[in-house]
Amino acid sequence: MKTKNKTIEISDQELQSIQNGWNSIAEHYDTFVTPTGNWALPNEALRHADLKPGMSFLDVASGSGALSLPAARKGARVHAVDLSPVMIKCLQKRAANEKITDLEAQVMDGHALEFEDNTFDISGSQFGVILFPDLKQGLREMARVTKPGGRVLMVAYGPPHEVEFLGVFMQAMKSVVPGFTGLPSDPPPLPFQVADPIVLRQRMEEVGLKDVQIYKSSEKLEFNSGTEMWDWVVHSNPIPAMLVKDLTNEQVSKIKHHLDQQIQSIAGNKLPAVLSAPVHIGIGIK
Repeated sequence: MKTKNKTIEISDQELQSIQNGWNSIAEHYDTFVTPTGNWALPNEALRHADLKPGMSFLDVASGSGALSLPAARKGARVHAVDLSPVMIKCLQKRAANEKITDLEAQVMDGHALEFEDNTFDISGSQFGVILFPDLKQGLREMARVTKPGGRVLMVAYGPPHEVEFLGVFMQAMKSVVPGFTGLPSDPPPLPFQVADPIVLRQRMEEVGLKDVQIYKSSEKLEFNSGTEMWDWVVHSNPIPAMLVKDLTNEQVSKIKHHLDQQIQSIAGNKLPAVLSAPVHIGIGIK
């Protein structure tokens, strides 16, 4: 039987606001964020999850396919879900362009998955469920729809102070915007709510997953200019988009100039500048 138990009250208005936020950046996300990294990180995560051809794989909060498409390329039967209809259209277009046929994508709230219990061999999320207002419920749903003995995969950022692109971007913001103090730390922004690997393990175990393993990795991002970094960061999720929405054109221009200087300093005489971010890959067994 299908079960959809929520542990937090998320109003329709809040859900609509989240959807609108992602819809507003989805096409730019697909352009600037999805293609980065040459797919190295998702392929590493899928290796740790031991994905095999023919397995059924669910990607929750899929975006436009950074995890779904590598899974499909490995021969899995992929089902991708995301709250944003625009994201789903972008993913469907990417799959069509690659002539990938064994991938279904649909709009769905990951807090309440519309699948039967014990449906998928592996359920995964890369930088998706970590943005949920109720992360535990998102994990609980992933576990529910995973088959007994199957695996749940979580890819999450490590500590924000170790995320190089974030540090560079925050420094540029502080240099231009009066009174800007950076991101809050207590509580941390949603992208970093399981940045501590101990917390990530605890959250996975709390929903009944066993033999949880946490693997350390990193995401490598390449930037040739301040504009490239601006486009990547601002369209990576709705939080930075909201952070910069009230800036003047002059402030944006100054921030990009500052970012240009930083990138040149990091790269020296050899562009692009390569910035890294710590990542934790969590694997749990149902």
